Amino acid sequence: MKENNQLKVEDTFGFLWILLIGVALFLGYRTYTYMQQMPIETEDAALYQQPSVFAHKNRDLAKGSRVKVLKHKYNWVYVKTNEDQYGWMGTWMINSKYQNPVNNLSEATIVIDAGHGGADSGALSTNGKKEEKTFTLRYAKQLQSKLKKAGARVYMTRDSDKTVSLSKRPELAEKVHADAFISFHFDSSPQDNSASGYTTYYYHKDNGSFRLAKDINSQLTSLGLDNRGVDFGNFLVLRDNTQPAVLLESGYINSDRDLSFIDDSSYENKVTNDVVKGLQLYFEGKDENALIANDPN
Repeated sequence: MKENNQLKVEDTFGFLWILLIGVALFLGYRTYTYMQQMPIETEDAALYQQPSVFAHKNRDLAKGSRVKVLKHKYNWVYVKTNEDQYGWMGTWMINSKYQNPVNNLSEATIVIDAGHGGADSGALSTNGKKEEKTFTLRYAKQLQSKLKKAGARVYMTRDSDKTVSLSKRPELAEKVHADAFISFHFDSSPQDNSASGYTTYYYHKDNGSFRLAKDINSQLTSLGLDNRGVDFGNFLVLRDNTQPAVLLESGYINSDRDLSFIDDSSYENKVTNDVVKGLQLYFEGKDENALIANDPN
C-alpha cells in the first residue's frame, strides 16, 4: 500500500513537472511572438492588397493592436496580424517616426512634377510658338522611364497635357510619403534673350530638400549652359511640401540660345541622366541612423 501511494505521488509530481514545462514553453512562445511584433500607434492604420495608397483596402486596424513585419518594399511593410490576416501597410501607419531604410534609388518613392499643363501653358519662347508645359512633360516622362528602370517607384503629378492645380502637386508627395519630389520648369526673363542657364531651387533646409538640391545640382555638368547653382525658391510646390523637394529651372525658354538646348534631345537626355545620378548620390548618402522598421526575416 505504501509503495502504491509513493507511485501515485511520483506520478503526480511527474505530471505537474510536465505541466510546468508546458506552461513555461507556452509563455516563452507568447513572449517571443509578442517581442517580434510592432505596436500600431496611429489612427489611420489599414491593410492593403498592394503596397500603395491607391490599392484596395482590406480592413482598418485599431490603434494599440500589434503586427509582425514579414518583409518591406519601398516605404511599405507586409505584415501578419494576431488574427492571421496578411496585408501591406505604410510604415507611417504603424508609427509616424518609422521608415524603411532607403539607401539606394531602387528603394525610393519619387514624385515627378511636370510644371504647368492644360490651360496653363507656362512661359513662352521668343516667337510665342514653344510652350513651357510641353517641355516639362517631355523631361518628366523621360526621367520617369529612367527611374523605373533603376527600380524606383514613380508617381507623376500629370502624365498628359492636363490642368493640375498647384496645391495638388505637393499633396501627392504627402499622400504617397515620397522620398523625393522633382519639379521640372523652364525659366523666363523679363526681356527676351537677357538671361541664360539653369538653377536648382529648394525651400525647406531641414527636411532633406537642401541636400537633395545640392546633390542633384552637383551632377548637372557638361550641359553647355551655365550652372547658376542652388538657390532658395519660394514656390508653392516646394513651400507646401514636407517631403524632400526641388524645382529645376533647366534653361530660359525665352532665350533663343537656351531654347536650342532645351529642344534638343541630347540636352534632355543629359539633364535627366544627371538628375538620376543626383538622386543616387542623395540616397546613398542618407542617414542610416533613422528609426527603421526592420525586416525580421
